[in-house]
Amino acid sequence: MLTLNNVHYYYHDALFLFDLEVAQGEVVALMGPSGAGKSTLLALVAGFIEPTKGSIAVDGISVVGQEPYQRPFAMLFQEHNLFAHLTVRENIGLGLHPGLKLTDSQKQQVELAAEQVGVAAMLDRLPEQLSGGQKQRVALARCFVQPHSIWLLDEPFSALDPILREEMLSLVKTLAAKRGITVIMVTHHLSDARAIATNFAFVANGKVEVAAVVAELSASHDNPYLSKFVMAGEQS
Repeated sequence: MLTLNNVHYYYHDALFLFDLEVAQGEVVALMGPSGAGKSTLLALVAGFIEPTKGSIAVDGISVVGQEPYQRPFAMLFQEHNLFAHLTVRENIGLGLHPGLKLTDSQKQQVELAAEQVGVAAMLDRLPEQLSGGQKQRVALARCFVQPHSIWLLDEPFSALDPILREEMLSLVKTLAAKRGITVIMVTHHLSDARAIATNFAFVANGKVEVAAVVAELSASHDNPYLSKFVMAGEQS
């Protein structure tokens, strides 16, 4: 369980105030208009910024004050952040050991993860020899090998074409389901949320306006901000 309780964060004079609960195994689409605070919420959870007040906890244990690498999250961003001088095998292996000193068992984990995301034949290639979609698969594999039960995804596939994006979303959904992973994914696409998410959190006016099951992601919702957002998304 990931819990944000009365989390305050000021950006200049603007106050963001977040309350949210995410149960283990949920896939949550974090949605809302630009500038509403989606990436701010994710950055607070990840530890890139710290709240001025409130608590962020995983299974009742606070993570406030911990460095990002100390927190129990695997992260995937729009920029895949692969190291150009390392092979696919090595880039995935970084998820297990920053010095790449892997045991035989961990080396097998790397190969299994590469197979699961479809890059097993590319383990000895460098990132420059990969397409954009292949690079994102490698970044996803690095996420997958980490021993964390929560994945934080910040629009990881928005730069991909619709067909490839759909394929990657399906892959995330499948891998997360196999391991019981909790996923929090920032997205602007209603189709993405409906394809992968069990739940959604709608951020507007610097707070979580609505948190519900994805079936309630509708233009007829009682919340006027959510209704307007969904209506605009369905017309675009």
